Amino acid sequence: MLTATQVPGGPNWLGLTTPDAAASAAFYGDVFGWRYEPVQPEEREFGLFRLAGRTVASCGPVAEPGTAAEWQIYFRTVDADATAKAVEQAGGTVRFPAHDVLMAGRAAGFTDPTGARFAVWQPREVDSLDAINTAGALCWTELYTTDAAASKAFYGAVLPWDTGWEIEVGTHVLAIISPSGSGREAQHGAIMQLLPENLAAGSRSEWHPYFATRDCDGVATAATERGAETLIPPIDVPGVARVAMLRDPFGATFGVLQATTAPTTTE
Repeated sequence: MLTATQVPGGPNWLGLTTPDAAASAAFYGDVFGWRYEPVQPEEREFGLFRLAGRTVASCGPVAEPGTAAEWQIYFRTVDADATAKAVEQAGGTVRFPAHDVLMAGRAAGFTDPTGARFAVWQPREVDSLDAINTAGALCWTELYTTDAAASKAFYGAVLPWDTGWEIEVGTHVLAIISPSGSGREAQHGAIMQLLPENLAAGSRSEWHPYFATRDCDGVATAATERGAETLIPPIDVPGVARVAMLRDPFGATFGVLQATTAPTTTE
């Protein structure tokens, strides 16, 4: 579960870009109980998803017509402009430059050298999401990558992360992400190498948000009944969680996670 959202490098915002805000709001409202609140009545494609009055994500239109929906994870930075320079120096690209979002904060978006898209948020009046680690809210982040070694080197140069702690999950080895110098008590995600069969099938590098649930199977069923595609059906990660991976009706990929206990580490 997320334990490092309030320090540099921790995930502190989550945004959905979608071609149909109303339809996406209906889908996530049915699946997680979210309520969509437009920022302005006349601009209903921009808004916030709220759960019990607390913000769990933002919503905005896709950049280009015909583009699929996408979940975008934002990591905390103290200087979005400096992070953009670090991204370019480390071999990544800037998708959208650092810019002010009214008085809320400053944001920038990037693509890492393996093709995964991510962003950073430099807080001002809006610090971070109001809810995490509760049913229906963000609880974990994961990078599925075509090159784990290259990804760890890149993010280590761009964000204050440690990735030296690894756990085995079936045939996968996950490098756990934690703030530099924080030890294993603080963690907020993992980097996972895609397997050869995934690569052969055309899988690409992507960041995925996971939402907490008390009923992984029930949420997965509710999502598929409302048009989502099942990418990974509910499975047990022994001693860790029950998880599933889904693609919403508009193309955005997300996971659901029903936690059990802490994972076993490997050195």
